[in-house]
Parts: sequence; structure tokens; C-alpha cells
Amino acid sequence: MTGSSRSLSLKISEIFYSLQGETSRAGRPTVFVRLTGCPLRCLWCDTEHAFSGGERKTLAWILEEVYKHGTRQVCVTGGEPLAQKNCLALLTALCDADYDVSLETSGSLDIADVDARVSRIVDLKAPGSGESSKNRWQNLELLTAHDELKFVLKDRADYEWARNAVIEHRLDARCPLLFSPVQEALDPRSLAEWILADRLPVRFQLQLHKLLWGNMRGK
Repeated sequence: MTGSSRSLSLKISEIFYSLQGETSRAGRPTVFVRLTGCPLRCLWCDTEHAFSGGERKTLAWILEEVYKHGTRQVCVTGGEPLAQKNCLALLTALCDADYDVSLETSGSLDIADVDARVSRIVDLKAPGSGESSKNRWQNLELLTAHDELKFVLKDRADYEWARNAVIEHRLDARCPLLFSPVQEALDPRSLAEWILADRLPVRFQLQLHKLLWGNMRGK
């Protein structure tokens, strides 16, 4: 990393060490770098504190902070991380430092320029989120087996929308698929039974961190 790139800055909501609660990496000790800002306002959002505030930090400072936690797993999240243009440089710098990097993105912004070494966890917004019109469907063509596609579902209508998307676009042939219930809105058992009944090729997941600590900041 050059001296000029080390001085690039991003607005940081928080950096914390916890267990990854979702995706195929669930259960792994992970450093989370949460960036401030998001253009979406999903009705079930659980990270509204990241919409604003935060502190501007240099790329060098962020890398030093991540290093202190002593783990290879790093997740860059938000908010919507890609809303900050220097997020791309951060992702590349983390990969160059030999971290195993994942990116959690809303799916509303272009993922084409994300470093190929990053596992892109792309959210496809169902109608119950109130933001399904913002889905960037062109992103589906860019997904590889290294990435994952996540659906957070509020009710039966959301499930049927997601099921139809999986079938219509043959999404299981592109990357692993993740189905999650909105906490306190959709009964997890109902979602599990619907997946089984339809024999969908998806991974059912609950947010492990919430089962352990509730909806606590920094966990």
C-alpha cells in the first residue's frame, strides 16, 4: 500500500470483534468494520445507528485497529459500505494484508469493482423491506461461487417472491443462497418448513449473534 493510499479516509461507525452471525462463515471469530451511511431505509433495519455519525479515520488507522484483534476473518459492513467511494480501497488493502475478507452490501449499488478476492454477501431486497425497487439486478450476473446471496424475509409473500426469484434466475447455480426470517416478524419454524416443503436449494439461517447477545451494538 502506497503512502498516499494509507492516508485515504472513511467514515467509521464502529469496529468490533465478535462471532460472525450469518453466512457460511457463521460462528467464526471476526473483526467487523462498520462504515457509516446508507441510501436505503429498509423497514426492518437493525443498524439504524450506522445511518449517520461516526468518525473519519485513515486507511492506515483502520488496518492497525483490525490487526489488534488477531484474526484473519474481516467483515466490512454498514449501513451500505459501497456508498463510500474509498470502501474499494479498504477492501483491497485488507486483502493485500492477507485477511479473509467479506463484504455485506445491500445489492442496490454496483459490485463490479470490488476486489475479486473479497466474498461479496449481496442482499436481494424482498417487497417487505420497502426497498425492493432499489435492487440492482445486474449484480446477479457478476456473482460467483465465492459470493453469497441473502434474502431477509418478513412474511409468506416475501418468501414466495424470493422462491420465484431463485427459480426464475437459477440463482443456486451462481452462488450459495441464504434465507433469513425478520426477527419478531416471521416465525423461523414457518420459514424452515416452507423451504423443506418446496425443496429449495438454500441455506436457512438465524442471526447467531442475536441468539447469543440480543440486538446489542458491537456484537
